[in-house]
Amino acid sequence: MKQLCDKDLNYGIIGNCRSGALVSDKGSIDWLCLPKFDSASVFGKILDDKNGGSFEIITDTESRIIQTYDGNTNILITRFHCEDGVFEVHDFMPRYKLDSGQYYTPPDLIRFFKHVEGAPKFRIKFNPRLEYGRFDTKIQIYDKYVKAQTTKGNYDSMYLYTSMNNSDVACQQLITLYRDEFILVSYNQKLLKQTMERSYMKLMRTKAYWLTWANRTTHFGKYNDIIDRSALVLKLLSYQKTGAVLAALTTSLPETIGEVRNWDYRFCWIRDASMVIKIMSGLDHHKLANRYLNFITHLLPEKDEKIQIMYGINGEKKLTEFELDHLEGYCGSKPVRIGNAAYKQKQNDIYGILMDVIYQHFHLFSVTLEHSEELWTITRNMVRSVQRNWHKPDKGIWEMRQNNKHFTFSKVLCWVAIDRAVKIASLLQQNKQVDEWLPLRDKIKADIMENAWSEEKQSFTQAYGHEDLDASVLLMETYGFMSPQDPKYVSTVLAIQKELEHKGLMYRYKNKDDFGEPSSAFTICSFWLIKSLYMIGKKEEAIEKFEKLLSYSNHLGLFSEDLDFETKRLLGNFPQAYSHLALIETAMVLGGGQLSREEILLQMLH
Repeated sequence: MKQLCDKDLNYGIIGNCRSGALVSDKGSIDWLCLPKFDSASVFGKILDDKNGGSFEIITDTESRIIQTYDGNTNILITRFHCEDGVFEVHDFMPRYKLDSGQYYTPPDLIRFFKHVEGAPKFRIKFNPRLEYGRFDTKIQIYDKYVKAQTTKGNYDSMYLYTSMNNSDVACQQLITLYRDEFILVSYNQKLLKQTMERSYMKLMRTKAYWLTWANRTTHFGKYNDIIDRSALVLKLLSYQKTGAVLAALTTSLPETIGEVRNWDYRFCWIRDASMVIKIMSGLDHHKLANRYLNFITHLLPEKDEKIQIMYGINGEKKLTEFELDHLEGYCGSKPVRIGNAAYKQKQNDIYGILMDVIYQHFHLFSVTLEHSEELWTITRNMVRSVQRNWHKPDKGIWEMRQNNKHFTFSKVLCWVAIDRAVKIASLLQQNKQVDEWLPLRDKIKADIMENAWSEEKQSFTQAYGHEDLDASVLLMETYGFMSPQDPKYVSTVLAIQKELEHKGLMYRYKNKDDFGEPSSAFTICSFWLIKSLYMIGKKEEAIEKFEKLLSYSNHLGLFSEDLDFETKRLLGNFPQAYSHLALIETAMVLGGGQLSREEILLQMLH
């Protein structure tokens, strides 16, 4: 199966912080959920060529197609060079600020056809399959619009408006482009007449919004283009209504072709939180970081309620997982899953993540007395939870679905929880708690140093009593548990590189899990190794590896969750927030430091 499938994740992402779409390098929209990120798909060809549905542009003659973003925006331009002419399709979802101060983010997608030269001919294949394509979708052509609606099951519908002939668009008739045209698809029926002028205005206002947003991104000595693009991806994955940040736009893109490691990532993992806040604040996008931070702190439970590792984008707690058997899956990789059963798991690292989030809240943002008291209550509750649970086994960062273990990363993050609690208590001048909590912090660290270290491997291992190594242990330095100069950390980095690196990429771990032995590279782990090598002094090697890894992105600089060791093909859900966060963090470390305003001006002049 792996050899027969020729699909690649050569997609661009567009969106407006309400929903998002994937547009292939041939200009086909193969993934879109409306009206929001976690709704049922209306185009899902990426998961099933036959039943998924798509919105394609098919040229009448042989064409050369080039795809780029419109500068530092999330407007995607696909340029078709045909025998009979040239045209561009500018794909975007409207997003801009209204005079009222509110953001205009309708569940709309606009395809603006820009005539460049000649008389190019093409057909439109408008093939929506609502509600994940469970049943047939009926297309009806009216004077003002084309309507698609379900025929069975849950009622759903969407509307298409165009400056071209409705029947020509809906019935795949040959269209000759002589001037600029547009197609708008919307979850809602439009109250105002949709015109070329209105679509062009939305394009220009959306472009101005993205250029203004991207212009605020901090500049560094190197790698600014990839930092800018990754920041724009992360902004697209943020949900306007609540401030949540999705793990990825998609569900069930497999970690390995033909296997069953297929998960729904259209949710918000608490584990991403501290990294999002740290990275986006470092890029001067404080508003995004603060809104996400507020989303997380509002989710924090009452005094005796359990914390989940993940939530829905509106804060939903129940994320029941089920399978869509009627879909073939990406390259035949079944099952296609909706929902994610991991929300029930016990993962002790969550305490450290949340305490790091709260510490960053105090450190980065002004906090009212009332909110300080709420966060202080949460801090004390979290410490009590760590006291009860730090010595217990759990599922770990990689969400093992069967056996609990004493995972080293989970223990380190329990230490982080108490370390940040001590720092918070010091900030709030609660010296009694500082004195009470310091012994627990020291006890957890001593336990890790004694039980996670392997003399044979000369490394900290994945779990107590096991000799397997794990890339997550590299984060000991990132979270401040160890100095990068500590001989045991240096030795750990080198041991993990020796055991887990393969053909320039990294395994998360190599030992068997619930589904057998891992066979693909986990993208973020390669970034972790590069940063670790840089921190222990192997700077030239780190830079060389980083620039090689960057070359494995797709044609638009985007990364998914995984990479194939042999072909370097992108695998897993896409685009992956965690991968792009690690990319930015690594680029910031390797990039020669933040530039001053004077240095930025000099760069612009040259």
